Amino acid sequence: MAATARILDFLRDRRPEGPCLVVDLEVIEENYKAFTRAMPDTRIFYAVKANPDPEILKLLAGLGSCFDTASVAEIEMALNAGATPDRISFGNTIKKERDIARAHQYGIAMFAVDCVEEVEKVARAAPGARVFCRILTDGAGAEWPLSRKFGCDPDMAADVLLHAHALGLNAYGISFHVGSQQTRLGAWDTALEQSKAIFDVLAGHGITLSMVNLGGGFPTKYLKSVPGTGAYANAIHESLAKHFGNAIPETIIEPGRGMVGNAGVIKAEVILVSRKHANDNQRWVYLDIGKFGGLAETMDEAIRYPITTLRDDDAKLPCVIAGPTCDSADVLYEKAPYDLPVTLTVGDEVLIEATGAYTTTYASVAFNGFAPLQSYVI
Repeated sequence: MAATARILDFLRDRRPEGPCLVVDLEVIEENYKAFTRAMPDTRIFYAVKANPDPEILKLLAGLGSCFDTASVAEIEMALNAGATPDRISFGNTIKKERDIARAHQYGIAMFAVDCVEEVEKVARAAPGARVFCRILTDGAGAEWPLSRKFGCDPDMAADVLLHAHALGLNAYGISFHVGSQQTRLGAWDTALEQSKAIFDVLAGHGITLSMVNLGGGFPTKYLKSVPGTGAYANAIHESLAKHFGNAIPETIIEPGRGMVGNAGVIKAEVILVSRKHANDNQRWVYLDIGKFGGLAETMDEAIRYPITTLRDDDAKLPCVIAGPTCDSADVLYEKAPYDLPVTLTVGDEVLIEATGAYTTTYASVAFNGFAPLQSYVI
């Protein structure tokens, strides 16, 4: 989504100094309502890590959202925004035992696990809690895959949940994540088939699982068009019906990028346009924001943000785009250069669109002395 009129008005009237993110709450509200319309029987657990701005969390809490959190700090953010403990999940599978205990003290009763060792920590620190086991997926079709680090082999998940049950925990369900910015409508199908098989194994032991956490993966539009929320919802419902029949379990989703990505725009400034050789036709355009200023998802050029300028009606040629820091890794786009106006020059402002997710939280505190990315929520 291009910058909204509200964002453009804000930038024109306020003229903020330095690179900054501006987020339009009206877009987030529209996105939340689109999810609830498309998946009315599914609870929404917003992934706080995508953008934890207090105004965003307060808006979503007021709309009825639940929250997926990765740390005690995020739990406290969700509570401060007005969420009750029953609307918060501790979804990180890698937790310190004392953090589990702190969450339990806050009243959090739902925890993610992916191994028996994590189950044992939860059993000691949060007795009687609900646990759901995350299984591995291959992430095929995702622009930002999340495979390998999180989750266990589906064949192992039943043993993890049986161990949880034996330790007095509530073996609650299965979780998976098909990869961030998932572009395949059918990406959820195999994981749901595997989930049903685990449900059946537990049922054979007299344990009824109740929930499937469908994770995130819902995309936002960058340079390429993506299917709408309704298309994903229809594909997921078809897979649920195919594998679970009339016994469809409780479901939850954890949208992050799909909730806030298209609600934000970064205003940046050109600080240098140069060439590497006297007869080089390829320009290097250096911005006052780069990988360490909030654009970490340009790593391997995985996420390709739309970039617009006031000179877009002029002729364009490919160029390399880089950040301002003294680090050779701070190059945003080189393998697949961007077409930018040949008239682009020092001092020109550019808008980096669809940057509402995973920018402020990825920005370094003060690498090379540059200030963290400023954020405005309107």
